[in-house]
Amino acid sequence: MNTNILPAIKLTLALLVLFVLAYPALLWGVGQLSEGKGKGVTIQQDGKTYYKNIGQSFQESKYFWSRPSAVDYNAAGSGASNKGPNDQEYLAAVQQRIADFLQHNPGVKASDIPVDLVTASGSGLDPHISVAAAQVQVSRIAKQRNINEAQVLALIGDNTEQPLLGLLGPEKVNVLMLNLALDRLGK
Repeated sequence: MNTNILPAIKLTLALLVLFVLAYPALLWGVGQLSEGKGKGVTIQQDGKTYYKNIGQSFQESKYFWSRPSAVDYNAAGSGASNKGPNDQEYLAAVQQRIADFLQHNPGVKASDIPVDLVTASGSGLDPHISVAAAQVQVSRIAKQRNINEAQVLALIGDNTEQPLLGLLGPEKVNVLMLNLALDRLGK
């Protein structure tokens, strides 16, 4: 028994230093190198402050709609609904989102709606939508803002973020940045 106690104490102390001091210090250091120094990226426009990296609700027809949120875009408690594809309540919510989208976007077929416009992300705070999800909303936004669809498509192109290192992940669009660009275009 004595031969096991000393190695166990050494291992406990080593892991304590590693996980209580070294790992948090490493994460803090990486955060300091990121945009916003680990505190989030804020953007100010028209006297309002927005967080670029947190999903936000846009419900007006003149804006691009965000991905639905299971936590009502509350950054204090991210999370998903944890409901599977066989859950009737979940399926009813998705069907309602499809119906709402079709009502506001006449001419779009249900089969043309990208999945990210009717299903919430794992965190409930995803600030991005796919390029296809942005493009399917172009007609509605152009009509609501009385602008040319080509201008709206150009804004999507200007605000499309490429995959990390050109390989990791899909092309995506930050909904907040796109909507702020729309507002600037209207001025």
